[in-house]
Amino acid sequence: MKAMVLREHGGLANVRLEAEFPDPQAGPGDVVLRVRATSLNYHDIFTRRGMPGIKVPMPAIMGLDVAGEIVAVGPGVDDWAAGERVLVDPINRVEGGLMGETVHGGLAEMCRARAHQLIRIPEGVSFDQAAALPVAWGTALRMMYTNGHVSEGEKVLVLGASGGVGVCCIMLAKMAGAEVVACTSSAAKMERLKALGADHVINTSEQDFVAATFERYGKPSRRGADVHKGVDVVVNYTGGDTWVKSMRCLKVGGRLLTCGATAGFDPREDIRFIWTFELKVLGSNGWARDDIHKLLELVRNGKLKVPIDRSYRLEETVEAMKTMEDRELFGKIVVTP
Repeated sequence: MKAMVLREHGGLANVRLEAEFPDPQAGPGDVVLRVRATSLNYHDIFTRRGMPGIKVPMPAIMGLDVAGEIVAVGPGVDDWAAGERVLVDPINRVEGGLMGETVHGGLAEMCRARAHQLIRIPEGVSFDQAAALPVAWGTALRMMYTNGHVSEGEKVLVLGASGGVGVCCIMLAKMAGAEVVACTSSAAKMERLKALGADHVINTSEQDFVAATFERYGKPSRRGADVHKGVDVVVNYTGGDTWVKSMRCLKVGGRLLTCGATAGFDPREDIRFIWTFELKVLGSNGWARDDIHKLLELVRNGKLKVPIDRSYRLEETVEAMKTMEDRELFGKIVVTP
């Protein structure tokens, strides 16, 4: 089969198309899928570069989010049949492991997965839509609702709003009845964020988001009426030099939600803001199986749209990864064999 193969960590040049990579075989408890769509996540960039403490078996095929059709089932698989449309939960919750990292993922014509990882794709949901959901949107759902408890009337500031996680956070916050402020460094994406539902947009290439937040909601204080100034929630999955700035925007008792660190995992810290304003820092690590089911149902009934920025062919994967690495996307990028 054709596959985009990583044989050693490094730059984009280390990801190469191989035309005769061995086809996966269905062993006991396995299924083999014909891949119809794989969405890229920033985790794929980290996998390609190499991550401290995580050993990736080589050669590796990246691509955590995989949707396709079953073409073969292994011994002991009774609940699935060839031809069924399925989405793979990237986390192996029984034996351990992660698609596209410890086992081969979806950047290939075919992919093997454990049968217990499969989720049926409902009628009315496309392969592209399904493949966009698990990692970014599943994590966003857990961060915003399960752990973050975003609710009606709250003011929510979303950093990195045009990425895969960010656009979902905006839609989920609006579904909850919150007022949403979206941050982007691209003037071209401002109108798209408004069309997505953002009430206000800050262009961070022209204005500091802290100053803009103070201008709209006031500078947080512990005194008198000023205790109500600031925002209730900041979504920050970038880290880096935005971390302490995010805390400065929060009102007394505010919540800082995080699920990643695409701009740096070891930012400068100032814990005085945490105790002074009694802030809550809430992390979300991945998603639960039920989160994916909820998302598929929200997409099926039209309550949640899936903004797919671009679709690339398998042989264009390097270009797709560069688009993500350069942050030139809005929503999700999908690769189709």
